[in-house]
Amino acid sequence: MGNICRSPLLEGWAAHRRADSPVAFSVDSAGTGGWHAGQPPDPRAIAAARRRGIDISGQRARQLQYADFQAFDLVLCADRDNLAAARSLAPVSARPRIVLALEWCGVKQGGEVPDPYYGHDRDFDHVCQLASEAADGLLRRLASGA
Repeated sequence: MGNICRSPLLEGWAAHRRADSPVAFSVDSAGTGGWHAGQPPDPRAIAAARRRGIDISGQRARQLQYADFQAFDLVLCADRDNLAAARSLAPVSARPRIVLALEWCGVKQGGEVPDPYYGHDRDFDHVCQLASEAADGLLRRLASGA
């Protein structure tokens, strides 16, 4: 999608938790669509993160690029539509490293992060909570070496 709601929250929480990680990692977010490229996150996403002490206001949307599959060891996707779009863009060798974020992070088997774009503040708060849980799971999984 456009990289202004879910991905910035997932990136923001992962970057926030990175300081607590025994494993060094880099994090970035991108959308499978480019229509919001260069824009900051949705103001509701910024506000939801800010209420939890996370600043995502400096992020800018960008579209997933072929080079990302070489630059990153793992591509976490918010939902099955983005998963399919990312896999269709990726080289065959990278496809096993493109996974659902909530599932890979141990939050929910087969779980998807709902798109809050057409919702309300509470929907952004829910996504923010899921992003926090995903970040915790990411750190656990990276620390375990899995």
